[in-house]
Amino acid sequence: MPLYFFRIRNGSYSGCADQATEFADRNSAWKEMTNVCADMTAGIARKLQENSEWHMELLDETKEPVFRIRIVAETLD
Repeated sequence: MPLYFFRIRNGSYSGCADQATEFADRNSAWKEMTNVCADMTAGIARKLQENSEWHMELLDETKEPVFRIRIVAETLD
């Protein structure tokens, strides 16, 4: 089974996971990533500052990004 790593940019959980997680396929990996992100979203949104961005990425075995979810806070004035 393919191995994947989670990486978060910005916030208290920033960094790349040291241990890989196995998923049966890309669809399973995407589903888990969206579930993890959904669990974290409220905490992220409360701490996000103006004009900043939060990323969660799922990396493949070579630590290249496969999926990315971004939350962007922009001031539009």
